[in-house]
Amino acid sequence: MIDDQLARAHRNNIQRYRQLLQTSLTEFERQFVERRLNEEQSKLEILVSSFSNESAPRPTTWPG
Repeated sequence: MIDDQLARAHRNNIQRYRQLLQTSLTEFERQFVERRLNEEQSKLEILVSSFSNESAPRPTTWPG
């Protein structure tokens, strides 16, 4: 449940930063928003990846 809330927060932030990039920004502001967007996307990818790894079936080893 916390993972779902965290993923939602990251997705909301990503959407907000993308919307900001559609507006008139100074070069400094644009660089800041782009950096934050990249950070949020990376965090979301890590979260999704870790969730996928946890829910994936573990390979079984056969004695032998």
